[in-house]
Amino acid sequence: MDLNLKHKVALVTGGSRGLGRAISVGLAAEGARVAVHYYRDPAKGVDLVDEAAAVVAEIRTAYGGDAVPVPGDLGRGADIRPMFDAVEAELGRLDILVNNAGVWPTAYVKDMSEAEWNATLAVNLTGPFLACREAVARWLAAGCRGSIVNIVSQAAFRGATSGHAHYAASKAGLVAFTVSLAREVAAQGIRVNAVAPGMIATDMARHALETNLERYLERIPLGRIADPAEVAGVVVFLASDRAGYMTGATLDVTGGMLMR
Repeated sequence: MDLNLKHKVALVTGGSRGLGRAISVGLAAEGARVAVHYYRDPAKGVDLVDEAAAVVAEIRTAYGGDAVPVPGDLGRGADIRPMFDAVEAELGRLDILVNNAGVWPTAYVKDMSEAEWNATLAVNLTGPFLACREAVARWLAAGCRGSIVNIVSQAAFRGATSGHAHYAASKAGLVAFTVSLAREVAAQGIRVNAVAPGMIATDMARHALETNLERYLERIPLGRIADPAEVAGVVVFLASDRAGYMTGATLDVTGGMLMR
């Protein structure tokens, strides 16, 4: 099936690792030109430029496609416009935004600090809001269409019992934001959807899976953890013209945890 993604320009936040890497590669496999966003904060000793460069090299080698690494702190509004400017300068006008970047810290509510709560929402909810606002403003000004896919979670609907209430709350907020934005911009041909994964075999979930694998498997009717490529394939489809009559939807990719 041709998804009509050839030469489309896509920005994948958190595209340097885990599910984001799989989404970046999946889009490139369909011919899209991909901006691989990565997090850089030298003050905190965090700089994922090498990982982003490796994804870009993989895309260029495997598919001969255009790809560039793009840095930015999604929790800082000042980083958003330069990030989009860099994408346009390197690849052209944006067609697709995938808000994938996120954090999954652990703290039970009784022990959770206000700073931990705010930091989680800054990345998982405010970051997508800022990126969506920038993308939509540019598309409306240019009079063109666009597609947004927000990565949420089954926890948005089921909550969390393992010290991730702040994560669940941020993803539930992103579901509601997805629907609200979809309603605002549907008439202009801009689609906004979400994908709700369950447990995925990524670095983010490695420790949890190593220590509580059986507990997680018991909750999954299909009885296994997802490969990142399985979730990425749904994201790529939803971003494409083949999903052109879908907006405001959240697709369940949880191995049956949600069944909604």
